[in-house]
Amino acid sequence: MSTLTAPVISDTPFGALAAQHRLHNAVLKEPMPAPGTFGFRGDIALAFQDQVADEARPPAYSLEQVLAVGDAASAKIPVLAGYLHNFAWLKDAGEVLADYLVPEGTYVFFVNNIDFLKTYSVALPGGATAKVLPLDESTVWKEVLELAGVEKTDVKKMSGPEKLEYVLAQLAATKMDYPAISYEDGVAAMEPVRNRNENRPV
Repeated sequence: MSTLTAPVISDTPFGALAAQHRLHNAVLKEPMPAPGTFGFRGDIALAFQDQVADEARPPAYSLEQVLAVGDAASAKIPVLAGYLHNFAWLKDAGEVLADYLVPEGTYVFFVNNIDFLKTYSVALPGGATAKVLPLDESTVWKEVLELAGVEKTDVKKMSGPEKLEYVLAQLAATKMDYPAISYEDGVAAMEPVRNRNENRPV
């Protein structure tokens, strides 16, 4: 594929995920400014409900509020952030994305049911590492801006793809030296899942 040609989704890892019916609620799904790259904002289904005939059911659970960029040349996802409602689902996320993650990549997972004061580094299949942080009553976008030291005014006049590219580049350059724990230890230490609607105004 020529680098002068903007990639289509089928050129990228997101094409394979789309073929598996894993991409949902996309608010951005288009080429990025950098040649050969493609951005995605939305949800990635991790598990599916049983289908009854042709009835379309939503996924059983997903990696939500995903911010990610895919590289067409390598067919990999070098940087990704998203929200997990349950730490236990990190295993599913690692398995679903295993073919697309790289050891040198940046993968940030905001999780509902870990201690608010804790951050972790957790090994994923294939040598990639998940950076795990708490999240409650916020959004992945807001938390990534804060984590990467990006002010809203920095990206105010950018297009959607430009914003995503810039913010993920800053995230990839962010030092995240979190204590390493095993997935099993994380599951043992995780807290009950909080009701994310509990304190929100009706």
